[in-house]
Amino acid sequence: MATLGIFVYVGAEVSIGSFLINYLGLPHIMSFPERTAAHYVSFYWGGAMIGRFIGSYVLRYISTGKALAAAAFIAFCLVLTTMATGGPVALYSVLAIGFFNSIMFPSIFSLGLAGLGELTSKGSSLLVQAIVGGAILPLAEGHLADRVGVQHAFIIPAVCYVYIALFGILASRRKDIDQDPRHPSHAPSGH
Repeated sequence: MATLGIFVYVGAEVSIGSFLINYLGLPHIMSFPERTAAHYVSFYWGGAMIGRFIGSYVLRYISTGKALAAAAFIAFCLVLTTMATGGPVALYSVLAIGFFNSIMFPSIFSLGLAGLGELTSKGSSLLVQAIVGGAILPLAEGHLADRVGVQHAFIIPAVCYVYIALFGILASRRKDIDQDPRHPSHAPSGH
């Protein structure tokens, strides 16, 4: 499950980032020229960086599975918002997705390794290989965009976030994660 989680996460993140310039140039979104749109792409990736710092603090107090599910659900809602709107609402909702992407990779990775014991190295190699989703899903989104348009092709990342949210919910219910001393939930909380 975690391997597919990494596959769809990296695929969703790269798909959105790859199509932002074209998306922000659409007449009903922002009509930005490429140069202006490219400037806004940095906010998407910058949000991921800021979210990573905030997320590492938040994960001290909230279980990784629950935080992952919440972040993926919010990202899903933001994708739906950007698909259903235009103008500044579509702009800010698509850029905000980067912030909520921030904790997904490390959370999926650590949840996927929890409880593997001697199989940890094999599990981690499968998780690393799953980043190929960043090459495959943008291609699929491009083919879909040719048929239905860039805005509606964001349905692919939306489906990815649904899977990630479900993975987070299921992972938060696993007992072996609570007993794994390597898991982030066992890190000192600073109390």
